[in-house]
Amino acid sequence: MNVGQPTIKQLKYLHCVVMTKSFRQAALTLGVSQPTITAQIAALEENLGLTLLERSRTGALPTAAARSMLPHIETLLDEVKSIRDVARFSLDSGAGIHRLGVPPTLGPYFLPDVIPDIHAAYPTLRLYVREEPPRDLENGLLDGRFDLILTTLPMEVTGLTAEPLFREPFKLCAAPDHELVQRKIVRAGDIANERLLAIEERHRLFEQMQALANKYGARIMRDYEGTSLDTVRQMIGTGIGLAFLPSLYVRSEIDPRSDVSVLKLNESPTDREVVLAWRPSAAQRNLYKELASFIRSLCSTKLNDYLEVSQP
Repeated sequence: MNVGQPTIKQLKYLHCVVMTKSFRQAALTLGVSQPTITAQIAALEENLGLTLLERSRTGALPTAAARSMLPHIETLLDEVKSIRDVARFSLDSGAGIHRLGVPPTLGPYFLPDVIPDIHAAYPTLRLYVREEPPRDLENGLLDGRFDLILTTLPMEVTGLTAEPLFREPFKLCAAPDHELVQRKIVRAGDIANERLLAIEERHRLFEQMQALANKYGARIMRDYEGTSLDTVRQMIGTGIGLAFLPSLYVRSEIDPRSDVSVLKLNESPTDREVVLAWRPSAAQRNLYKELASFIRSLCSTKLNDYLEVSQP
C-alpha cells in the first residue's frame, strides 16, 4: 500500500485534537471551523490508511497509532516553528517585531525609562509588549507566545536562558498619619505584629511580600489582597496596613504624591532579582544578550539610586 504524504497542517490539526480531546475545542483553539479540521484529519487517515482518533459524543481520543506518532509530530512542529523564527528575524539584525512579556508589577514602572534609549540604539527593532504574571510569561516564552520576557527569580520553567539585569529593593510604606512615620529610623522590631498588605497570590511578588512578613514577624492581611500595586497603595493610604513595595513603583507612583509615606528602615529589607529571558534556541539570542547588556548600562546611568545593577 502506498502511504500518502501528510501535510504539516494535517499533523498540526491532529495534535491539537489530541491535546484538547475535542474537535470543537481544537477548532476554537486554532481559529478555524470544525468541518475544516474534520476534513483534514479524515484526509490524513485516508492517506495513511489508519484510524487515528476514536470519535464519540463526548470527544475524541487518539488510537495507539496516533499515540506513537505524537512525539514525532511534536518534534516536527517545533522545527517548523524554529524555521518561522529564523524567517521572521534576520540573524544579523534586530529588525522586526519582537514580542516582549513583562510582569504588571514591573513593566509600567521600568520600561518608560529604557524604551526611548532602546529605540534610539536599535531603530529597526520593534517591541510588542504584553503584561502577564511571571508564571504565565515563562510558559508563554516556552510555547512561543513571547520572544523574550522580563521576569523575576526564581523561575519555575526550566531550560530557559536568563541574563541578570538588576536587583530591586523593597520600601516600607505607610499612611501619612501612621505612628511610625514620625520616627526618623524604623527598626526591625517596630514592624513586629503590624498588619501588612500584599498583592494577590497569582503574582510572584506575593511570595516575596509573605517572606518579608515572616522575616519581621508581621501579619499579611489575606482578606485585603490588592489586585495591583495601585490598589495596595490606595489601601495603605486609608490606614488599613503597611506594605513593602518595589522601589521602581515607589519612584514612579509614590514619590510624586503625598498619599503614602515611605519609611526609613535601619536595614535593607530584601530585594527581587530581575532577568531578561529567552529560549536557548531563539534565532536572535545574540541580540537578546546584547540587549540585556545595554539595559544594564541604562540602569547604571539612569536608575542607580533605585536599583543594584547585576553582574553578567
